[in-house]
Amino acid sequence: MVGRFLPSDKKRELIEKASVVPDPEYGTPPKERRIEEYIQKGIINVDKPPGPTSHEVVSWVKKILDLRKAGHAGTLELL
Repeated sequence: MVGRFLPSDKKRELIEKASVVPDPEYGTPPKERRIEEYIQKGIINVDKPPGPTSHEVVSWVKKILDLRKAGHAGTLELL
């Protein structure tokens, strides 16, 4: 694959428009958050294989992560 580059090959630079110290009463900077906080309030992208339903995958995620509530926002199936 001569002359072809992947998007991950491009050197990227983070540009910060403003540096603000957040009030701890309203949250934590992303780099300082614990994994538990991401699980509690976050989104998990799942590349669902053909076969199991979206509801089954949600059930598995709830069991694996020991969650009381979880859901999905829809399914895009490629046939």
